[in-house]
Amino acid sequence: MVASQIPSPPVLLASSHPDPHLLDPLARMQRIYLLLVGVISITILVAWLSPALAALFPEGWSLMRPNTALAMLLSVLSLVLSQPKRSPAELRASRILALIVLITAFTIFLEYASNNALKLGRFNQILDLDFYATHPGRMSPQTAAALTFLGVVMLLLRVRKRLLSHVADIAVLLLGLMTLTILSGYLFGAIHLFGVSMQNRTSPQTLFALCLLTLVAYTRRAEYGFHSVLLSLGIGGKTARLAMPFAIILPFLLEMVRAGSVYLRIIGPQYANAIATSALSIFIVGFTLMVAWRIDSLESAIRDLSLRDELTGLYNRRGFYVLGEQAMRLARRASKPFSVLYLDLDRLKPINDTFGHDVGSEVLQTVAKLLTLVFREVDVIGRIGGDEFVVAGEGSTDGMEIVVERLQLAVAAANTAPGREYSISFSHGYVTRLDAAESFEHMLGRADKIMYEEKRLKKK
Repeated sequence: MVASQIPSPPVLLASSHPDPHLLDPLARMQRIYLLLVGVISITILVAWLSPALAALFPEGWSLMRPNTALAMLLSVLSLVLSQPKRSPAELRASRILALIVLITAFTIFLEYASNNALKLGRFNQILDLDFYATHPGRMSPQTAAALTFLGVVMLLLRVRKRLLSHVADIAVLLLGLMTLTILSGYLFGAIHLFGVSMQNRTSPQTLFALCLLTLVAYTRRAEYGFHSVLLSLGIGGKTARLAMPFAIILPFLLEMVRAGSVYLRIIGPQYANAIATSALSIFIVGFTLMVAWRIDSLESAIRDLSLRDELTGLYNRRGFYVLGEQAMRLARRASKPFSVLYLDLDRLKPINDTFGHDVGSEVLQTVAKLLTLVFREVDVIGRIGGDEFVVAGEGSTDGMEIVVERLQLAVAAANTAPGREYSISFSHGYVTRLDAAESFEHMLGRADKIMYEEKRLKKK
C-alpha cells in the first residue's frame, strides 16, 4: 500500500474496467481453444509429412495446406506468448511470430490478387507437399486474408496508443468479417467465393481453427481496445454481452430459414424475403424493448445500492466488501500480495460524552481525511462501524508496516493542532493473504482479531 514499493493497479471504480468475474473464465476458454487449434495444426502437418498416417485420415484432410497449418501453429504460439504476466522477451517473440504469419499470409493474398504476376509468394512454397493441387503449397485467398488480419491483431494485440489501437480494433472487426464470410460460404453454398476452385477452398478444419483463433483474438483484444466495453463492469458492458449473441446468430438463422423455405418450395422467394424482413424488424423492436428494460433495472439497482458513508465520504460496509473483493480478485490474477488493515479508534465514546457528538463526528472526519492522504487513491478505504475503519489493497507485510507508521505520524501531527482539546489514537491489525483460496471475509476477520488483541493489551 506504499506507492514507492507497490505499482498502482487500475482504478477500481471505473465502469470501463474489465469485470474480474469474466477474465478468469475467458482465460480458461482461450487456453482450450488454442490447445484445439494446436492439435489440429500439428496433426495436419504430421499427416503431410507421413503418407502412412495420412492414409488413415478421412477424405478432404489435405485441403488444409501445410503452410496454413504452420501459420495456425505459429498463431497459437504467438497468442500464448502474449498472455498476461509474460516477460518482455516472450512478448517480442510473440510479435516476431505474428509478423511471420502476417507476411506469409499477405504475400499469398497478393499473389492471388495479381494472378501470380508479382511472384511474391515463391518462398511460401517451402512446404510444397501437395504436388497435384491447382495452386500447390498455397492456402486459399479467403484463408490468406483472414490470417493477414489475424497477424495484424496479434502484432498490435496489447497496444494502447490511440492510432495503433484503432488499427488493431479495425483489424479485429475485419478478421471477424472474413471468418463469418467463409462460414457463410459453407452455410449458403458460396464456397466458390473469390473464384477459387473446389481443390483450393478453405477446408472445414481450417474454418474451425479460424473460428477459434478469431474468438481468442477478439476476447484478448477486448481487454485493451475499443471492444473493451464487452468486458466492462458498467451497464454498457452488461447490455453489450446480452445483445452480442443475438446480433451474430440472428441474421444467419433468418437467412437459413428463408433459404430452406425457398429450397423446399414451401413459399416463393418474394414471400420468403418479405417474411424474413418483417420477422427481423419485429425482433429488433422486441429486442430494443428488452434492452431498455434491462438498462432500467440496472439503473434502479445502482440507485438502490449506496456504497458511500455520508459522514466521511468513505465506502460503507457494503461498498467496502464489493470493492474489496474485486480488488482481491485483481491482485490474485496479477499474482500480487494483498493486505487488509483494520482500525478501531480509542476513546471515541468519552469524546462524544465530554465534547458532544459534533466533535465525535469531527474526529471521524479527521481520521477519514488522514487515511485518504496516507493511502493511495486506488486502495479501498471504508468505515464499516461507528469507530471502525478498514483499508484493502495490493501490498505486502513490509509495506503495511511502513504505511501504518506513516499513519501514526500523521495522527500525531493532527493531535498537535492548535486549540484541539482531545487526542486521536487507534488500535490496529493487518494481515496479508495466506493463500489464493482465502476469502476476503476471512482476511478481514483475522485482521479484526489482531486489532482487538492490541486493544486488550492497551487496557492492561
